Amino acid sequence: MTDSLGETLKAWHDFYMLIGGASATLVGLTFIAASIGAGQIPRENEAGFRVFVTPTVVHFSAILIACLIVLAPFASVTALGAVLLAEGAFGLAYCGWMWWRARKGGYAGRVDHIDRIWYALAPVVGYAVVAGAAIAMVAGHGTSLGALACGLGLLLIAAVRNAWDMTLWIMMRPRGET
Repeated sequence: MTDSLGETLKAWHDFYMLIGGASATLVGLTFIAASIGAGQIPRENEAGFRVFVTPTVVHFSAILIACLIVLAPFASVTALGAVLLAEGAFGLAYCGWMWWRARKGGYAGRVDHIDRIWYALAPVVGYAVVAGAAIAMVAGHGTSLGALACGLGLLLIAAVRNAWDMTLWIMMRPRGET
């Protein structure tokens, strides 16, 4: 790894520790909320519930994984960038697959426009920025860690918003409503 990237990584260390720790905590809280809410969801709505809960957990986990990757001692910038690029590409593919599942299940047409932005568009942009930051890192651009931070920040904001949206949806539904 080049000295300049090593020094840059040191400057970003606390940020990646903080956002990684926050996302790990939020994964746990999402599991708790989903466990509590699972009893509130009628059986016929379970598949739809999973279409929205699982991606939120995946986005929180992707943030944690990216932070672990950045903080790991890679031998070269190319290796670090390649792993981050793979994560960004996986995230983009996962978003596409989840949108396909939502459409196949008939949920996509029932989702409000604002929810489409936060559940579908924001994560796609977040993963695209992660992938772009990885490419910039390999190319030697000094702003790559800042761009990566922006992509992960967008994923964090979207996942927190979506977790809150799901929590409100669960809590505000009358018991037994389908």
